[in-house]
Amino acid sequence: MAAPDRMRQGGGGCDGAENQRWPPWLKPLLGTSFFGQCKLHADAHKSECNMYCLDCMNGALCSQCLAYHRDHHAIQIRRSSYHDVIRVSEIQKVLDITGVQTYIINSARVVFLNERPQPRPGKGVTNTCEVCDRSLLDTFRFCSLGCKIVGTSGDFRIRKKHAAVKKKKKQAQHQQQQHRGAAAAAASESEDDSSTSTSGGSDKSSVVQSFTPSTPPATANSFRTGKRRKGVPHRSPFGSLMVEF
Repeated sequence: MAAPDRMRQGGGGCDGAENQRWPPWLKPLLGTSFFGQCKLHADAHKSECNMYCLDCMNGALCSQCLAYHRDHHAIQIRRSSYHDVIRVSEIQKVLDITGVQTYIINSARVVFLNERPQPRPGKGVTNTCEVCDRSLLDTFRFCSLGCKIVGTSGDFRIRKKHAAVKKKKKQAQHQQQQHRGAAAAAASESEDDSSTSTSGGSDKSSVVQSFTPSTPPATANSFRTGKRRKGVPHRSPFGSLMVEF
């Protein structure tokens, strides 16, 4: 598996002191592609290239090639989900893997050689790889040997610091924009309330000004007066008297 661009960038900008922190075979190992067919022993029964000589650093080797590397320090690379791994029992003898998360695969504890970016951390994740953001247990900093090389380089730490400062400024600007938007919305609501209150007062005044006293309600006396009928006329008691002579 070829080394990721980020790993090469992290190592390319290091000075001599940075390079001396790691064994000379480590970066060539991480940049080597394994599990191809050996060109020298293609007809052999086991020609898969899954070995690496730390002394010669001349690429992936098959089991037949080891005959030419006697008394050399060779390690075996294994594969898990299309990613290269190496047993902790082999690598920790020649390399400090502190901070790199280990995994148990086929009853053996292993570490991954190169980063495995994760599109989106799972829910509830509290710790991720400092380089590729892959979910990790809380006690680890890196998901692979390649991420440790990149993450511990001075160049990467400077870039990460600048990125953190830039992110903080961006968040502050976003918060300021939110506060301004909230203030503008509050001011607009206040103006609307004031306008509504003024309009309500004008309506009330117009109602009061246009009000005129109405005819007082009818009372019992006025009702009887209005309903009184004219009585039958009475004649004089002498109107019908006939006088005889």
